[in-house]
Amino acid sequence: MLKHVLAPIHAEGWRFIAIFAVVTLVFFWLWQPLGWLGVVATLWCVYFFRDPWRVSPQRDGLVISPADGLIIAVDEATPPPELGFGTEPMQRIAIFMSVFDVHVNRSPMPGRIAKKAYTEGKFLNASLDKASLDNERMAIRLSTAHGDIGVTQIAGLVARRIVSCINEGQEMIAGQRIGIIRFGSRSEVFLPKGWSLQVCKGQRAVGGETVLADAISQEPLRRGTEH
Repeated sequence: MLKHVLAPIHAEGWRFIAIFAVVTLVFFWLWQPLGWLGVVATLWCVYFFRDPWRVSPQRDGLVISPADGLIIAVDEATPPPELGFGTEPMQRIAIFMSVFDVHVNRSPMPGRIAKKAYTEGKFLNASLDKASLDNERMAIRLSTAHGDIGVTQIAGLVARRIVSCINEGQEMIAGQRIGIIRFGSRSEVFLPKGWSLQVCKGQRAVGGETVLADAISQEPLRRGTEH
C-alpha cells in the first residue's frame, strides 16, 4: 500500500510547506528558473518534515535512540542543572541531526515524565560540544523502572524552535513521540553509570529503533574506528 512507501508529514510541517509553495509560485511569476529552485526547496521541506513509522524494541531495560542522526559523543558529562541530577557526571550519548535527518524525537524508554524544563539560549552549531549547555534546549527527566534518565532536545545553528508534545506526569512507552526540532539540531541521553552502552562514536542511529544502551546487560563498552 502507498502508506508503507510514503512517510506521513508531521503536523508542524504543513504551514512551512504551504509557505514554500506560495513563494515558489511567486518565483515562477518573476523568473521561471527561479521557480524551479523553489520547487526543489519545497520538496526538501516536505522531506524534512517527514514522520516515518518506526518499530521500537520493547524489551525491558533497553534504551532506544530518541533521534535519527550521527552519534558524535559517547562519554560522561554533567546533565543540565534544571533536571536535578546534581553535578556528578552521567553517561552521555549525543546525536547530531543534520537538515537531512528526521527531526521527530522519541522517548528512549517507557516511564513517566518526572520533569520537563525549557531553557532559552544561543543557536551555536549543534555539533559543537558547548552547544549542550549554551544553546536553547528542552530537558526531560524520565522516571523508569531502572532509574531516572535525562533526554535533551537542543536547538542548533539553523533550528529556531523546539516543539514539545508531552506533559509532566505523562506515562510514555519506548519510541513514543516527544516532539520535533526544526531545521538541524542535537539530542542527548543521560544515563546512570553502570548501564551497558551498545553504540560508539561515529555510528548512525535511527530514532525509535537503534538500541543505545541496556540497563540490565553486562556487555563491555563498544569500540569503533573513526576514518
